[in-house]
Amino acid sequence: MSRSLQFSARADLPDNHPLAVYLYRLISIKRSNLCVSADVHSTTALLRLAEEVGDHICVLKTHADIVDDFSDRTITGLREISRRKKFLIFEDRKFGDIGSTVQAQYTRGPLRIASWAHLTNAHIFPGPAIITALHAAALSALQSLVHHVSTEITAGTPHISSDGEDDDDDDYGFSTHASASGGEDGPPRPPSRSGRKGSVVTATTTISQTVEGPPRTPAALARAVSAGEGDARARADALDALGDPPLARGLLLLAEMSSEGNLMGAAYAQRCLAAARAHPDFVLGFVAQRALNEGGADNFVCLTPGVSLPEAAAAAAGAGARTGDGLGQQYRTPAKVVADDGCDVVIVGRGILGARDRAEEAERYRVAAWGAYEERVGKGKR
Repeated sequence: MSRSLQFSARADLPDNHPLAVYLYRLISIKRSNLCVSADVHSTTALLRLAEEVGDHICVLKTHADIVDDFSDRTITGLREISRRKKFLIFEDRKFGDIGSTVQAQYTRGPLRIASWAHLTNAHIFPGPAIITALHAAALSALQSLVHHVSTEITAGTPHISSDGEDDDDDDYGFSTHASASGGEDGPPRPPSRSGRKGSVVTATTTISQTVEGPPRTPAALARAVSAGEGDARARADALDALGDPPLARGLLLLAEMSSEGNLMGAAYAQRCLAAARAHPDFVLGFVAQRALNEGGADNFVCLTPGVSLPEAAAAAAGAGARTGDGLGQQYRTPAKVVADDGCDVVIVGRGILGARDRAEEAERYRVAAWGAYEERVGKGKR
């Protein structure tokens, strides 16, 4: 696949993962190929960051296991903000174990990742069976959402909730809200253990539907907004038309890392590419340092960490970006990552988290990354 193909055109290619279609159109409409890495340690800090940068990003990357007070409140707030601000949630779990273990890690315990994260990632050093194991867990979890939705009616106001006193019968140990339209509509809620009766009437509903396919946003609308046509109202209308993400889960394979001396060489990246091609119904891309699309049919998204811009004042003075952090991390600019190496989405953490005005800094990174993308696709037209 040509690196000069626009995101809006990539969304229209055949055999795309539903979340890839959604992501490409979301990127096109928001004109943002920025992912912020939310490396924070409390629910309050995580939700505050999501509010501040949400309008400027297409993906928020989380590390749920470093949030000291991670709970249903965390999930509830994060999911609400992601729907309102329109971004996908990527839990950077880096699975790397035998199949039965990663299935439990993905769906059980206090994190219950499959219940709220649109995307997660995995190493393939355990072998390609890690992909099929995670995929099976995701499908079972999603079918639980789709086919066993409970309606809780409290004080005369209906909303979707769980119906059990105990979730031990659920193979994957979580419950969640879901809308009858098939999109995701709300965070997981724990079953009530208060023993309160009388004011709550619970009824179980079965919804006959399957996991939703690609979103139905008109391709022309995404292309027009991506090209800069229309005003803020047109972009808002396009986002409304895009709607919520499809009820699906996707996997990114860790093909390359940005840390100095890592062991993921070219041969390992090729194994990741082969594994992704074998599982296009679950794997939609990579975390890598360069685009891995090689064959004419490859349309995998590439998310790239280790991206930095010089601080605004330093840039004005002609200073360059940081090249490392003293702990092995190596940095490159959006221009190098996107325009030169063909990557799609830049992942930025400390460069934005440490800013005095994080929304302003996220916008600065968004403009730089989007400009690098426009340069890349422009080169293909010349």
